[in-house]
Order: sequence, then structure tokens, then C-alpha cells
Amino acid sequence: MTDRKHASPSVLFVCLGNICRSPMAEGAMRDAAAQAGLDLEIDSCGTAGYHIGDPPDPRAVEIANRHGVDISKLRGRQLSRDDFSRFDHIFALDAENLKNIRAVEPDDGTAEIALLLDVVEDREGEPVADPYYGDLEGFEDTWADVSAAAEALIARFRAEA
Repeated sequence: MTDRKHASPSVLFVCLGNICRSPMAEGAMRDAAAQAGLDLEIDSCGTAGYHIGDPPDPRAVEIANRHGVDISKLRGRQLSRDDFSRFDHIFALDAENLKNIRAVEPDDGTAEIALLLDVVEDREGEPVADPYYGDLEGFEDTWADVSAAAEALIARFRAEA
């Protein structure tokens, strides 16, 4: 764990295109933080620039909505050099994106970088499955994963406060 640079933790969720998993993680974390009364900086992005400016996949929006979370206004963006100092924590949604993040990490980066499910007991090293090529059930599974991680992060941040 690195020393905090900010008054409250800042968290960035990263997948490939920033239209499915990472915006769902951002939405789940925003909801969990609001319910816990925690003021966090939360964002998401992709390692690739395929969907810059695009809204989340409609299936991701639908599943988030089913859980009372509106992610429809989020827009895709690509990971930038500034993210490595802007955020305390950068969470990759799978090993390939973790590798991509580490490949562009600047020497002066200060963020803690890890797989998202490393924060969930007995899920360390596991990816959040990419639901893009599947059906709504896959998006529901992704929501369960990112929600479990959000709850684990909330518990972690409360313990560190």
C-alpha cells in the first residue's frame, strides 16, 4: 500500500475499450461509495483508444440500471500518463490489461497498480470476465464481480481511515 497523496482515495478502473467492464466497475464503486458515505475520486478508462468518447455498451447500461446505477452518461477515454499520478489506485480488470498498464507506466508514477479481483478474498489473480461477445448473463456476472470488488474496496478504505 502506498502513502495516500489525496485527502480521500482515488481509484481508476481499466479494461481494454472502456465500454463494458471498467464503466460497470466505476458505476458499482460510485454506488458503493455513496451508500457508505465516502467521498472518493472514481473514474474508468481503457488501455486502447477504440471507444474514446463513446457511451458504455447498451448491455452494460441495462445491467447497471437493473441494479439501480446509471452509467449511461460515462464516456470512453484512454489511459494517460497523468493517471499514474492522479490516482492512488489503478485496477486492471484482467492480466492482459495489467500488462498493458505496466508497459506504459512512467518512472515517476505513484499509483498502486493491481488486478481488481485481488481485493476480493479467494479471487486473487482472477480476471473480471469480458462480457462483450456474450449475452446479458455475462454482463450480470461482470456486475457481480465488480460489485464484490467495490464492497471489498469500501471495507479496505474504511479500515485505513
